[in-house]
Amino acid sequence: MSKKAAVRKKPDEHDDLVLTPRDVRFDWARLPMHWVPDEPTATHVINVLHLLLPEGERWFVRVFQQTMPLITDEELRERVLGFTGQEAMHAEAHQGVLDHFQAKGLDISPYVSQVEYLFHELLGDKSGLSPRREREYLIERVAIIAGIEHFTAFLGDWILNAEALDRVGADEVMLDLLRWHGAEEVEHRSVAYDLLCHLDPSYLRRARTMVLAASALTHLWVRGTRFLLSVDPELGGSLRPGWREAYRASRRGLLPSPGKALRSASRYFSRRYHPTQEGSTRQAIAYLGASPAARAAAH
Repeated sequence: MSKKAAVRKKPDEHDDLVLTPRDVRFDWARLPMHWVPDEPTATHVINVLHLLLPEGERWFVRVFQQTMPLITDEELRERVLGFTGQEAMHAEAHQGVLDHFQAKGLDISPYVSQVEYLFHELLGDKSGLSPRREREYLIERVAIIAGIEHFTAFLGDWILNAEALDRVGADEVMLDLLRWHGAEEVEHRSVAYDLLCHLDPSYLRRARTMVLAASALTHLWVRGTRFLLSVDPELGGSLRPGWREAYRASRRGLLPSPGKALRSASRYFSRRYHPTQEGSTRQAIAYLGASPAARAAAH
């Protein structure tokens, strides 16, 4: 990590934090289709995470494993290893939700197939590249991941503080999954960015790939929400995506605020940006100490 980045750390950032993969397990037997009660739109906006994350996080792991020979900082290498271990567990946890939905008659396979194509073909390894171009392509994908990780840290910070979901009686097991995952996203929020700066500190690549990441995520999220509402067997295709409804849900605290998301994204373009400015490490570690799934995994 650069000296400038270190100066900009928040006071609660832990320099000696060891990123530990937690072998969590979740029981979905009682999970209702609309786990935010009477809120199918809010439920499915959040459910898009389950469609994207298993393949997306496996792609993160594959890309970061390829960077290992390029890392000359031993401390960063250890953090990257911790990051990949946590991301592998995230993929498996969200895969369990997908399997549950499939068993309940929510056919998500068409959308998931498109996500698999995105991460295996469009963003997968390319054959026939020269060593120089192969290295550039690898760093480009690291930069895209750094941009995505900014958003996952934003979402992690949001879910840790989304008390409105508790007040309306959202499913406790799902909330624990989301908050365990969100806490680890906040915990390791600096790794992808620091790896990018280690491999290429250029501002131009960082800014350009954030535009790509933000555009792609917005497109995938809108399409994913539309898809889930259209195939939800309990709705029978009767509910079309109502973005006013989603906005109202965000005003009630059931979804992230679009305005806050935009302001968070804009901070990434500051030349003084560092991920430790987003979220609270102390809060993340506190939740990981209290999470039912994380506590069970520790015993």
